[in-house]
Amino acid sequence: MPTHSFTELTRQRAFMRMWFARLFGTTGSQMLMVAVGWQMYELTGSAWDLGLVGLYQFLPALLLTLVAGHVVDRLHRGRIVAACLLTQAGVALTLVASLQGWGASAAWASRELLLGVSVMLGVVRAFQMPAQQALAPMLVPPAMLPRAMAFSSAGMQAAIMGGPALGGVLFVAGATVVYATCAGLFATGCVLLLALRYEHVPPPREPVSLRSLLAGAEFVWQRKALLGAVSLDLFAVLLGGATALLPMFAKDILHVGPWGLGLLRAAPALGALLMSVVLTRWPLERKVGRTMLLAVGVYGVSMLVFGWSTSFVLSLVALAVSGGSDMVSVVVRQTLMQIETPNDMRGRVSAVNSVFIGASNQLGEFESGASAALLGPVGSVVAGGIGTLLVAALWVKGFPALARRDRMSGS
Repeated sequence: MPTHSFTELTRQRAFMRMWFARLFGTTGSQMLMVAVGWQMYELTGSAWDLGLVGLYQFLPALLLTLVAGHVVDRLHRGRIVAACLLTQAGVALTLVASLQGWGASAAWASRELLLGVSVMLGVVRAFQMPAQQALAPMLVPPAMLPRAMAFSSAGMQAAIMGGPALGGVLFVAGATVVYATCAGLFATGCVLLLALRYEHVPPPREPVSLRSLLAGAEFVWQRKALLGAVSLDLFAVLLGGATALLPMFAKDILHVGPWGLGLLRAAPALGALLMSVVLTRWPLERKVGRTMLLAVGVYGVSMLVFGWSTSFVLSLVALAVSGGSDMVSVVVRQTLMQIETPNDMRGRVSAVNSVFIGASNQLGEFESGASAALLGPVGSVVAGGIGTLLVAALWVKGFPALARRDRMSGS
């Protein structure tokens, strides 16, 4: 067999190994967050505490961004992700112990423990997200990157869809069952990544300096289309997200239990999964900037419908539409970032991107919880949907390079 064919086959196998590892890890992560959110709401009944779970995950990721990006560009990216999954398995086992009272006379699960767990997850994801993002382009040729990003997103969204649903069902048997299952999934993903083989070329040695740490942020700032794409996604999800409030909608508005919460958490991922399958088969080739802006507008409208809905079925449909439109934004942003970034900087640029993602997700959860404490859950979601529509309109004028972007590669 020719060397070229063997190399391509090896890369394909490595990509699929990483794909399955990410599938297990994302499923475990989603199950873990469903259980933590529901357990926190059962303990405190507070929208503010639900928001704090997101904030406590975001702050460590923000503080460690520059360090994490530099580490990812220097070390073996597959082993970094494996270590992150192993740490999350330890977190899940700690939660099992807190409920079973291992080493103590009684269970010691508490609000403080759940917030501490949120901090640890934030630390882990500061390294895991940029390592995962920077690893994928090393396993596929550039011409296949848009399809690979869509296919990778399909697996991730399948996990995001299945994880909450499975977590909600298992939660009926108790949070201990959910946390133990999460630990097993994280451990499986870790083993797969430890066996991952790819061509790791250590970058040239350069002294650690403020300039080298800030190189990723400077790179994004100088490329206005890329800056517009990542910031658009940030503000859209930051304002329009409702994930942190789903326990309130499930229990107090739609009157469904943990199983209903699992389906609500899974609905956006179902829409995203379907859209990622479409984008894998028919990747975006023209007018990618305009398509991204339109998708964000659809996302805002879907959140307005969800906020006003009192029907469980309509709420599921609105969340599914929000997930599908958000997937368009995700694929455009991720593909632009990977195509325009050289390999020796992908860790630092991906770390900057992970801060935007973390801000839109974890900080968005805090924003949702804080605004719900003032406006109620319905008022919070409706206001966020309106804000998302305004952002999409403003970005057309504020980032003309993004609005005019025709193809993924080139202008």
